[in-house]
Amino acid sequence: MRTAVVVGAGLGGLAAAGALARSGWRVTVLEAADRVRPEPTAVVLWPNGVRALRALGLGAGLDAIATPLTDGGVRRPDGQWLVQPRPAPADRTPVVVHREDLHDALIAGLGELVELRTGVRVRTVTASPGERPAVGDGRQRVEADLLIAADGTDSVIRRHLAPEAGVVSSGCAAWRAVIPWYRVPDLPDDQPVNGETLGAGYRFVAASLGRRGESRRGGVYWVATAAGAPRPEPPETQLALLRRWYAGWPEPIAALLDATDPADLVQQEVRELRPLPRSYGFPAGPGGVVLLGDAAHAMPPHLGQGACLAFEDAATLDSLLRERRLPDAVQAYDRARRPRAATVVRQTRRMSAVLQTRGRLALRARDAALGAITPRLRNSAATSAAQWHPPTP
Repeated sequence: MRTAVVVGAGLGGLAAAGALARSGWRVTVLEAADRVRPEPTAVVLWPNGVRALRALGLGAGLDAIATPLTDGGVRRPDGQWLVQPRPAPADRTPVVVHREDLHDALIAGLGELVELRTGVRVRTVTASPGERPAVGDGRQRVEADLLIAADGTDSVIRRHLAPEAGVVSSGCAAWRAVIPWYRVPDLPDDQPVNGETLGAGYRFVAASLGRRGESRRGGVYWVATAAGAPRPEPPETQLALLRRWYAGWPEPIAALLDATDPADLVQQEVRELRPLPRSYGFPAGPGGVVLLGDAAHAMPPHLGQGACLAFEDAATLDSLLRERRLPDAVQAYDRARRPRAATVVRQTRRMSAVLQTRGRLALRARDAALGAITPRLRNSAATSAAQWHPPTP
């Protein structure tokens, strides 16, 4: 029986572990935290992410928890439209999923061939031609035919194998929250929840999670992005700052922030890899090591492709392992994923540059950029997401 070690029990790591187990692999998942607990937020899945999950055999579980995300358009802080709302074709319609629901679906799909170990912080990595890939935490050493590095932006395995890929700040911080339905305000018909508002260095996105009164986890999910470093203040002060920063922006932004409790708030420093790793697949012994998810291509969240690319990684790896010898599959994974990730990262960085344009002298150029570049970037990203299909074994 072939064996794999997955380092990191995030969304991408769990998806890969479950897929391998369903193919007959024995999988060990190592997680540094003492508990595997997702953020109480949500995730937007574009068509590429949805297709990847279906290819991984998780389509039925996704259908039960996903809400189609209708296009709410894009506005400026003064309310002027950058992109008018319009129905999207079926192959370009994203869905929004509560992260805890998605996590539960991934855990349910692991099966009996997966062992999950928590509190294991990887410190050593072995990936040489003459030895099986292995990792250790100073007390125990775990080896396997395949090692999957799904250990996030600060990946220990990536630092060992691709030290040229540095982690840098993206120059902004993000706040996320899900407001449960019982606290969501009743909004007028002319104030739809879904939508995106872009300003100079600031961005606010909101999406409805299901319908009011449903029994599953639901409510309104929002993400606010602001240029600058994360705030060290307590959540109450951070929320007060957000309300001040977004004061005067189009409704329902103020109403949603007023309905948010400090306990709902999740702050994140936005960081990325610059440059990207030189390779995503490293042959070692009878198999090798692959980088997956943020360990391979951490990027700002402006186009909502982080989780989608991680699921693409897992689906591509699963397909290649079904049709090729393990060492060949590792190299083919690198050839398939590096150009794809580079394209999406490039699109995301363009949007990041537009969002972070600030300063009085650059005001007119910024407004022109928002009006002209934003629709093109969104269309380009939507096309890229719509065109990706999982490889067929």
